[in-house]
Amino acid sequence: MVLTNSTDSQTIPFDLSAYLLERKKQVEAALEQAIAVVYPERIYESMRYSLMAGGKRLRPILCLATAELAGGTAEIAMPTACALEMIHTMSLIHDDLPAMDNDDFRRGQPTNHKVYGEDIAILAGDGLLAYAFEFIAVQTQQVPAERVLRVIAHLGRAAGAAGLVGGQAVDLESEGKSEVGVETLNFIHRHKTAALLEASVVSGAVLAGAEQADIERLSRYAQHIGLAFQIVDDVLDITSTPEALGKSTGKDVQAQKVTYPSIWGIEESKRQAHQLVEAAKQELRSFGDSRRPLAAIADYITARTH
Repeated sequence: MVLTNSTDSQTIPFDLSAYLLERKKQVEAALEQAIAVVYPERIYESMRYSLMAGGKRLRPILCLATAELAGGTAEIAMPTACALEMIHTMSLIHDDLPAMDNDDFRRGQPTNHKVYGEDIAILAGDGLLAYAFEFIAVQTQQVPAERVLRVIAHLGRAAGAAGLVGGQAVDLESEGKSEVGVETLNFIHRHKTAALLEASVVSGAVLAGAEQADIERLSRYAQHIGLAFQIVDDVLDITSTPEALGKSTGKDVQAQKVTYPSIWGIEESKRQAHQLVEAAKQELRSFGDSRRPLAAIADYITARTH
């Protein structure tokens, strides 16, 4: 996929597919080195099973891209990028459990609890969450301690009751309730989905020493793409196939969940996602050519099929 980003004077092609592939390779090489299998082997195997199961690696890539946009390097942001993927993987392991979404497949493979049992799957998620913060603290190099602390605090908030956990709690409470409206749905997904995407972008900027005004612009960019990402997910749950998605489809309908398509319909949902992506790209205008990876990723969110 080659996308173009408009500037004031010209259109510059940007090969997003090549960029994502190269960044994904870098992230997966770092993740491969991050967790060794030691005693007790089963828990480490379970952690690695889900962590190394593939996926887009979108959150770490956003972190690396933003660090570079803000004048830093991928190297200083890589430990945080890996930690973001650990936290995201924890959320997927726990999301798939029978007490939550009760999914049998993730990324085309049996879910963690189907392979290792519910008890080990819960512990694997817990282990990844705790290790993520240790990994940032121990592995981050050549970054002032104050910035590292800001990143750890931001990720803690994004992963906890003020973020992902809170969003999941309201999501579970809302199942089967027809009166759930857009305001509640937005709360769920600004916390459950967008919070970690926003933390990915902000963390990269903080590590690179970005000005507060730029961090705020980037935060708004990430919040917009996070909500757009979820809207597209809701649409794909209806329009795609298990083979294309690598996981079950139609689960939202079965669980009687209110989704964006159930409120707006599919076409209006797509239009809303497109508007959010355009708003996200507007937040990047002041960054010049260095914004191209983030702008292309925003476009990719609405164009993706899985």
